[in-house]
Amino acid sequence: MKIKNAKLLDGRKVEIGIDEEEGTITCLREMCEGSDTIDAEGGLVVPPFFNMHFHLDSVFSGNENQSGTLWEGIERWREIKGKLTEDEVEERATVALKLMLAYGTLWVRSHVDVTEKSFKLVRALKRVRDKFKGIVDLQLTAFPQDGIFTDKGNDEKLRKALEEGVDNVGMIPHAELTREDGVRSVEFVFSLAREMDKDVDGHVDETDDPSSRFLETVVKSTLTNGWEGRVTAGHVTAMHSWDQNYTRRLLPMVARAGVTVIPNPLINVMLQGRMDGYPKRRGMAPIRLMTHMGVNVALGQDCMIDPWYPLGSGNMLQPLFMAVHMDQMNAEEIRQSLNLITYNAAKAWRLQYGLEEGKPANMLVMGVDSVDDILRFMEPPKYVIRKGRVIAKDGNMVNLNGWEKVRRKPHWTSSM
Repeated sequence: MKIKNAKLLDGRKVEIGIDEEEGTITCLREMCEGSDTIDAEGGLVVPPFFNMHFHLDSVFSGNENQSGTLWEGIERWREIKGKLTEDEVEERATVALKLMLAYGTLWVRSHVDVTEKSFKLVRALKRVRDKFKGIVDLQLTAFPQDGIFTDKGNDEKLRKALEEGVDNVGMIPHAELTREDGVRSVEFVFSLAREMDKDVDGHVDETDDPSSRFLETVVKSTLTNGWEGRVTAGHVTAMHSWDQNYTRRLLPMVARAGVTVIPNPLINVMLQGRMDGYPKRRGMAPIRLMTHMGVNVALGQDCMIDPWYPLGSGNMLQPLFMAVHMDQMNAEEIRQSLNLITYNAAKAWRLQYGLEEGKPANMLVMGVDSVDDILRFMEPPKYVIRKGRVIAKDGNMVNLNGWEKVRRKPHWTSSM
């Protein structure tokens, strides 16, 4: 197979040859051999997207958050998670991943709440992970939503989830009862990560409180344990409230430790700054500043129609669009912004990735010829290609393993 009339991000106009049996890129030149041609019609061909922070266990569970705050969302989730069945969680997570796939996302990191005592959420999402194997790569993070040391036994639940095959170890130090417990929770997580050879994928400083400074503890633990390049810090919304002298002192150390920061622009701007009058804080860690200071930054969508967020479609261009506006990016920064959901995320995932000869033939054929227009229209790719195989076209999955086309409005959302 080959793709003709393709445009790459560096402006080159090429053909792309694909070995369908090996699932690799064999040619990236002006002329390539191959039959079964796809005509890109001058559109951009880009690597597929990542969603580096999401909650598949709560997806489509409904939004009745009256105050719109993070903390009411957590309280609502405590009520909801006990009533959900495994089958409901599996069905809804399956639809969410189909939507993400149709919009070009082939790598997803999802947190799963391990403080739910029956572990039904873990079991459901492990089945979803198996179902999508070879189509969407799903990593699960053991997430102690209610804290590690807030309730007796939560630390053992975290360990148990890892023993049962959850991929990464999570944390939420700012939700512990005291600063001291928060530091202790970070140290415990890194001891588990070392013991079980897991990456660390935490919720860190997701608050408007300028005194919440657990990112520095995460950085120190990363360096102390030799875990450079294996740690992500989600949200870090407190950074928008930190003193600039402190922020600019800390960020070079974040870069040195290889800690990737994952803002979630849609949800951060919706939840943060709720107690402010005007002017309101933006609710998002400063992407341009972090990038300028050498920090690797990638994005997550975080939530979709759940206690924290009433909207969402599975399209990673939506959080990218919000990030561009919230961080007031200039024209050149907008052109580079696609890195936030592609190459920067791949670095955190430690993945062989990109459009080069010999690499896996994973790519998106877009219907427009510039990053500006990708963001202006936010349309699904014309083709989503995984290892040389077309798996979605024009926003719908190709019939695969008997699956039906994606329903953009799942049946249970009509009553929400």
